Order: sequence, then structure tokens, then C-alpha cells
Amino acid sequence: MQTISKKTLTDIMRHNGITVFTYTIHYPYFTTTCSSTSAQSINKFYEFRSKQAENYCRTVLYPQAVDQAMFVQKNQFPFNSYEFLSVYQVTYNKDCTSSLYTDQYTYLGGAHGNTTRDSQTWDFSTGKQLNLIDFFPNTPQFTDYIFKGIQQQIEEQTKTSPSQYFDDYAALLRGNFNINGFFLKPSGVVIYYQQYDIAPYVRGIPEFLFPFQDCGPNV
Repeated sequence: MQTISKKTLTDIMRHNGITVFTYTIHYPYFTTTCSSTSAQSINKFYEFRSKQAENYCRTVLYPQAVDQAMFVQKNQFPFNSYEFLSVYQVTYNKDCTSSLYTDQYTYLGGAHGNTTRDSQTWDFSTGKQLNLIDFFPNTPQFTDYIFKGIQQQIEEQTKTSPSQYFDDYAALLRGNFNINGFFLKPSGVVIYYQQYDIAPYVRGIPEFLFPFQDCGPNV
């Protein structure tokens, strides 16, 4: 079993006395009864990734925010401070398996920000990531099975809200499929797509649940 605590990198960055950019990066820190070596390796993964995100904030997004602040001040436009927020959510934590996703929200002064998601599912007995195929082990051409299941779920949803997805979603869900875009919940495997992949912005990040009993045997 894993115990998870939260670590944070954050800063408020100014230019000429004006707050132009803020960032907050939350990331998990694990202890486990399964394998301390695995926990150390997984913790290094999240620490390294978070420091990379922080470096991107300080060396790329902050200079962009400064340039924009100087431009709007010169032209007497209102300036909206830039923001970067990274938040993780643990969705499954049982025995030696933990699953979580991280949503990274970036706001660059426009009408709205954008959110991107990534996820990992870990076997803490080995320190390795589990793959989507591990949950459909005896399903031939398992991606076709997934696409069919997603399309059935969308068809049910569109009976009540027909504008939730793009008209060509059937092709888009195949073309934009990310085999790493999944996480676990106690009820099953969740496949997700990024904003704009198969639906308008207002739909957010579409999620599709496959109960464990619909996956391979012994999952």
C-alpha cells in the first residue's frame, strides 16, 4: 500500500513592480510497504518532471509574460497576468498499484486557458509503469474493442446532448488516440482525450470508463 504526500514548487514573478506570472506545481511523494527502491525511483520521476516544468515556467513563460506586459503598457491595454498550475489527482491506490493523472493549466492572457493531462499507473512491487494492454490482455486487437466501446458511450451521450462532440468524432477518436492516455479508478479503466481532440473546449477532457469486468480475465 502507498501513502502519498504533496510537494509544491511555486513562485510569484514580477517585472517593474507588477505581477506578470505565477506558477504552482504540485507533485506526489510516495512511501510504500511494497518496495522502497521502487518508491525512490518513482519519486525521482516526479521530482525531475516537476523541476523541468518549473524551468519551463522561469525560462520560457516568464519572459513571454514580461514581453506582453511591456507591450500592453506601452499601448495602454489591460494586462492579464500569466499563470501555470499543475495539479495531480490520485484515482486508484490499492495493494502495490497506484494510478494518477496530472492536469497542467496554462493561461497566457487570452479568453481562457488550456489544460493538458497526462497519467501514470505504477506497480510498486517492480517500480514499472503498467500499460493499457495489461488491462485487456486476452482481447485481440484491443484498441478496436476500445474504439467500439467509446463510440457506443458517445452515442448514448449524444442522445441527450447532441452538440457535445465534433461531427467527425468517430475518425478523431482513432486519429487522436493516445495509448498512454488512461488511468485506473476503483470501478475500472478510464480512457481520456485532450481538449479539442474529439470535442469543443466546453466539453473539457472527455473520459470513458471501461469496468474491470469488461476487460480481460483476472484483471
